[in-house]
Amino acid sequence: MSHPIRRVSAAPRWPSYTGVSHYIGTSPTTEVAVYVDPSLGDPAMQNGKDLVADADRVVKANNAIFGTPSQPVNVVVFALGGKTDGTGGADHNTCDYTNGADIEVCASFGNSGRVSALFEAELSECSMGSNLCGVSTGEALSRWCAAVVGTNALADFATAPAWARRGMPDFVNKTDGTDQNEISTGCGMAFLSWLNAIAPAMVQLGTNGTLAQLYAKLTSGPESDAWAKFLSAAKALSQITNDDPFGTWSTAGRQLLSVKAPHRAKAVAKPKARRKALPSRKR
Repeated sequence: MSHPIRRVSAAPRWPSYTGVSHYIGTSPTTEVAVYVDPSLGDPAMQNGKDLVADADRVVKANNAIFGTPSQPVNVVVFALGGKTDGTGGADHNTCDYTNGADIEVCASFGNSGRVSALFEAELSECSMGSNLCGVSTGEALSRWCAAVVGTNALADFATAPAWARRGMPDFVNKTDGTDQNEISTGCGMAFLSWLNAIAPAMVQLGTNGTLAQLYAKLTSGPESDAWAKFLSAAKALSQITNDDPFGTWSTAGRQLLSVKAPHRAKAVAKPKARRKALPSRKR
């Protein structure tokens, strides 16, 4: 006599979601357990099913970026911030797998690629091991990971244009002590596009590290050269309209991603008990 396979353990305690957690399934190899708010109906259920199908690809790409293995995580898809188009962002508690492995992502009806990208934004922070929590460099890195792994499905989260409009202030020689400032995050996004940074090097530098130190670490050039060379390259661009003004992410993505995103995805990141906001949009 056959019986359906059911998940018998209690649903996780999410950072903010308090509704019903309907278990969808667990990815085959990387143990990503996906839940959905059932009150959102079939579109959210489809987001959940697509994430189960895509989670192994996301995790494997994330592991390749950081050079370290991930650990099992739980994800709930719901109307974060009341949104169902992905613009509610994503959330988890801490930048590690011990206390930050219960991840919330906003539903994105009809575009599950955005759900996968939001998942990667939070998963990448878990892989930072608390070394870059709550600062502009860590926020930029998580968004870089989401853009590369999520094939830029969160293009509307872009912050580099805001940095350019503000006159390109220097957040290369100093790190902003917040992950909620679109200007400092935007500087980081443009810098990572220019340098095409390697994540482990940023993690090793930690919260107090600067992008100038990252430049020196990766190029063996002096830290004092980083800002001048980057600013010169940025000003040489005709304009900055997205988070990859130097066009390096597509190359990084081709190197990392061998499996296509869900067929519903269309090519178009949160922290420590705070929602990944949309600083590119006016609140």
